[in-house]
Amino acid sequence: MSPLPALITLLTLILYLILTINVSRARLKFGIKPPQMSGDPDFERVIRVQQNTLEQIVVFLPALWLFCKFVSPIWGTGLGVIWIIGRILYAWGYYQAAEKRFIGFGISSLTNLILLIGALIGAGLNLATFT
Repeated sequence: MSPLPALITLLTLILYLILTINVSRARLKFGIKPPQMSGDPDFERVIRVQQNTLEQIVVFLPALWLFCKFVSPIWGTGLGVIWIIGRILYAWGYYQAAEKRFIGFGISSLTNLILLIGALIGAGLNLATFT
């Protein structure tokens, strides 16, 4: 199999690591000590970016790999790049104001949906021809 899905997986993990570091920086900036998860609204937006991205990764990574296996690693990689861009836009917007998160959220959610449907169809077709 192509190494491209592995590259997208690594970039996804790097993005998540950066978002996690941003939570630590926000804790220091706003004086929010663990295990506290709320306080300043600016801190709460930073932690929501990290948590929502984690929630999305649970769907994204398996869908990416299955899409790449059953449909196309090239198309899967392209969709993976779009997903990462969507998550960056989501974070950038949400850090500014909750209302600015929708474009990035929409991009990454739609990408997840395409990966899931594509993987389902690809696996189904593969199963239908498996004899």
